[in-house]
Amino acid sequence: MDFKQIQELVKMINKSNIGELTIEQKDFKVTIKQKEDHVTQVVAPAAVHAAPVHHAPAAAPSAPAAPAAEKPAAKEEKAASNLLTIKSPMIGTFYRRPSPDKPNLVEVGSEVQPGKVVCIIEAMKLFNEIESEIKGKVVKILVDDASPVEYDQPLFLVEPA
Repeated sequence: MDFKQIQELVKMINKSNIGELTIEQKDFKVTIKQKEDHVTQVVAPAAVHAAPVHHAPAAAPSAPAAPAAEKPAAKEEKAASNLLTIKSPMIGTFYRRPSPDKPNLVEVGSEVQPGKVVCIIEAMKLFNEIESEIKGKVVKILVDDASPVEYDQPLFLVEPA
């Protein structure tokens, strides 16, 4: 198994609800796991400490989204519960502009619509344009420029139009 195949497996695991994958070939073994904090978030709030770890990853994609969104944006959501969140579809480095000499793609108050590029996330030296899937006005930018981001981390709060 070569490095490119391992990278593709990591990408697929990040996009799926698989908690852990182990592959063994002759004298080679690789194990890919989702982040542990996702499993902890699912198991601890439910107070099911005796549950096998294999059950937690199945619920991980839907359950961590709510706690992750509630912690940084709890005050904003209580004040304006109609706000929508644009989240990171991948792990990487968040950039607000396409290059250092260009202006930011969006600012607070910018109007966004489906298909509009709102930021760039660099992952493995590839620059991925992240497009809005909602229509509305950006009310808060939750991540600093050139900061690392996690999968499903909230990036922007948008007031729907």
